Amino acid sequence: MENYIVSARKYRPTTFESVVGQQHITTTLKNAIKSGHLAQAFLFCGPRGVGKTTCARILAKTINCTNPTENMEACNECESCRSFNENTSMNIFELDAASNNSVDDIRELVQQVNIPPQTGRYKVYIIDEVHMLSSAAFNAFLKTLEEPPSYAKFILATTEKHKIIPTILSRCQIFDFKRIETEDIINHLKYVAEQEHIQYEPEALALIARVAEGGLRDALSTFDQLVNFTQGNLTRKLCLQNLNILDTECYFSLVDAFLKGDISSSLLQYQDVINHGFNGQHFLTGLCEHLRNLMVSLDPATHKLMEVSPNERIHFGEQAVTCGLPFLLKMLDMASDYEYRYRDANNKKLFVEICLMKLASLRKSMQQPT
Repeated sequence: MENYIVSARKYRPTTFESVVGQQHITTTLKNAIKSGHLAQAFLFCGPRGVGKTTCARILAKTINCTNPTENMEACNECESCRSFNENTSMNIFELDAASNNSVDDIRELVQQVNIPPQTGRYKVYIIDEVHMLSSAAFNAFLKTLEEPPSYAKFILATTEKHKIIPTILSRCQIFDFKRIETEDIINHLKYVAEQEHIQYEPEALALIARVAEGGLRDALSTFDQLVNFTQGNLTRKLCLQNLNILDTECYFSLVDAFLKGDISSSLLQYQDVINHGFNGQHFLTGLCEHLRNLMVSLDPATHKLMEVSPNERIHFGEQAVTCGLPFLLKMLDMASDYEYRYRDANNKKLFVEICLMKLASLRKSMQQPT
């Protein structure tokens, strides 16, 4: 049986140019390499799965490359690049601080730092999840981090910057990685799907990107899962079935019922949501998000704030115009109030039903003369 490699590893970026959604980071790093103004220590912060460790590895590879391109990318041909690609480099060390967080682990690392590289320009130490180091380990690391040998570079990565002690922060150049835009994730998923000859509907990829919440690794993991479930034919319907999330069509239909003042339809649709295993809190949160997207879609200038597919963006715009601003404001105000108070309700099903009945009656009450 052929060795299977998950997409997150198979399509992991190997150049600055191929890093998804972090151009502000990669441009700065390339300029630093080009000018020769490389810091001794870097701290890469940001959510999980957005490219921190990937960028650390690319940086480590590039600064040791003996023949970088004009665009400050590694050549992939020199001895240093080949050894890195084959995982045999003696100049790049990766440490997982989650499982190597004691003071003894750091003291051992500090001893290694004092040995100059036998080949290559720099010894690069990548410490992942650095916030997991103990207080004693942090303190043992301070002096080396402040005054390392000229050949040593440290790249620290963390998802929890607030847990890093100030004395460490002050010794590092800090790079804040952002959540990856939904559109960038969709485009990368399209690329992977085409490379793997996977059939897909654009709405299915948009759904995966939305569920990933800005994490490309999570998106690729979900992608792999759904490719197996759908046998290589990613459709919106099958993806919704597997992920068990509330479809936006449910909320579009619900708002249509509010527009018509149809209380019965609103209650029946909510019962169907419950029958599919969703709770009231999840439902109300999704309703508020839908109403918020309707508000945002009223002005073309704010369309970029919606993390939805192009087809859904058109649908939101059409429904928003039908609702109008006053009605949307009233609905959003009421729905958000019920979402906030849901936790304290004794009869939660009835609580949500009252909310729906009021929302379905809202337009009629607004049209009555005062």
